[in-house]
Amino acid sequence: MIYNTLAKKKMPFVSLEEGKVKMYVCGPTTYNYIHLGNARPIVVFD
Repeated sequence: MIYNTLAKKKMPFVSLEEGKVKMYVCGPTTYNYIHLGNARPIVVFD
């Protein structure tokens, strides 16, 4: 199950390719001072 913020309810998650899930994470935030939250996507997803 995954929470769908648009529908505001939990819904079954079905991947487009069986056994594989892809995720896009945008680059670092450049509008303010760097902080630990900027490094999290690099550590967690890469």
